[in-house]
Amino acid sequence: MFTEKKEFWRWDEFNWHNAALNWKQAKTITAGIDVGSVSCQAVIMCDGELYACSNMRTGPDSSDSALKAINWAMEATGLTLQDIHYIVGTGYGRVNIPFANRALTEIACHARGAHYMYGPTVRTILDMGGQDCKVIRCDKKGKVVSFLMNDKCAAGTGRGIEVFADLLGIPIGEVGRRSLEVDEEPEPVSNTCVVFAKSEAMGLLRSGWTIERVLAAYCSAMARRIVSLLERIGMEEHFAVTGGIAKNTGVVTRLENALGVKALKPKHDTQLAGAIGAALFAKALAEKARN
Repeated sequence: MFTEKKEFWRWDEFNWHNAALNWKQAKTITAGIDVGSVSCQAVIMCDGELYACSNMRTGPDSSDSALKAINWAMEATGLTLQDIHYIVGTGYGRVNIPFANRALTEIACHARGAHYMYGPTVRTILDMGGQDCKVIRCDKKGKVVSFLMNDKCAAGTGRGIEVFADLLGIPIGEVGRRSLEVDEEPEPVSNTCVVFAKSEAMGLLRSGWTIERVLAAYCSAMARRIVSLLERIGMEEHFAVTGGIAKNTGVVTRLENALGVKALKPKHDTQLAGAIGAALFAKALAEKARN
């Protein structure tokens, strides 16, 4: 008898729509599709208000993932693709969305989405995605002023967290909380590469470290890498975090402590920022074309 292996790396996928909002009364219906390396989000807006969304794992085919995401967002709404006036694609797979009217970079879309989610005071945005980290500085309108990206290694990214969750047998949603359950903060793991960090973590466990202590060391190493990225670009308040790792309290808390600032609280799920920004750009483009 075989026991199915538990996938500790698997994060929660979801879809949602606002049942109190009647999309048939909207003048402009737009959508943003963010096809990332690890996750795919679809957002539908009615006159600039969030109406429906979905968040799911990106499959091997970007086009198929985009279609599944938008269909899941429209589930039980009565909407079809033909009802949406303008669609903007973003993320790594943005050029592979056949039903999108336009593709825009995730840098611009995350800045615009963060402006919507965190308010006009946000100036520094940290997007911690599946395979890279981006630091974006924007103005009061959510327009990008400058940005810096680190995509050389999966360490400090969502994929790195997935690897450690599976390695240590901890559900990914508990990694951050468990990493804070230590009496004293350990030294960060020395290796930045996920492959070598795994070996180092196993060595620490064999030497008697608890799982919580190992998680604390890895989350601390991630936070340090990200702080150095923020220092290179020059950080301005107010500060916001988008992407999946924004849900990891272990990394975010250590970031806040190192920076001496508290991250702003979002109005919506942090993984939706890019798709929200894309849907807002779609609204502006649809209205421009109409006028």
